[in-house]
Amino acid sequence: METAHAADLRDNFLVPDLFETGEVHGVYTHDDRLVVGGAVPGDEQLSLPAWEDVLGGASHLERRELGVINVGQAGHVLVDGEKFELEHLDGLYVGRGSEVVFAGPDAAFYFVSGPAHATYPATALTHKDVEPVQLGSGQSANERSLYRYAWGQELETAALQFGVTVIADGSVWNTFPPHLHDRRTEIYCYVDLAETDRVFHLMGQPGATRHLVVANRQAVISPPWSIHSGAGTGSYAFIWAMSGENNCYTDLSAVAVEDL
Repeated sequence: METAHAADLRDNFLVPDLFETGEVHGVYTHDDRLVVGGAVPGDEQLSLPAWEDVLGGASHLERRELGVINVGQAGHVLVDGEKFELEHLDGLYVGRGSEVVFAGPDAAFYFVSGPAHATYPATALTHKDVEPVQLGSGQSANERSLYRYAWGQELETAALQFGVTVIADGSVWNTFPPHLHDRRTEIYCYVDLAETDRVFHLMGQPGATRHLVVANRQAVISPPWSIHSGAGTGSYAFIWAMSGENNCYTDLSAVAVEDL
């Protein structure tokens, strides 16, 4: 990590090409065996692929659970034939064993799946109905609203956690000061950036951090040993997703700014 070139970091930790009309793209990481993906149905309906050669099951969710967030316009997801309507930034939790189909000509679905030891019911998570946690301040340029969709309380999951954080106008920083959580991998997907804006995403161990320059609808995989923080050149939001040894949301270790 400390000696890698920028291209090496991008090859190993950046997920740049998830969203292409008419296709489902995904990346598997050995960090907590997470799958991160994107589905853009266009005029078709797209099934969640089994990717049997990677996951080893007859269907994607045979032994997994799934979190979905719509980063496009209105669409819907079919879970075993049941229809869930999702507007922009609405979420959906899908339990182990289900079959999933994505639809909506203007929708773009971001998803993360992880191994599950138990089965819980599909649950819609409407963005406007989630009470955000207000963090940071304008004075420190890190004012943000944290929307917790699945976070180890209220909604029961096997291990998966996910939600959305929206950066306030005039602020630039996310998750700052940063933290570590050794028992969970975390993946950020940056959304709602203008075409010419970027987020400078910091990662690595405290005292030896590096950065990636990230565009709209690109994701970054942060292993448990890495901080995950960033600053944007314009307004943006990001989807966070975690899985690992537990789903205790506060199981983390703060990193002081002076230790970076």
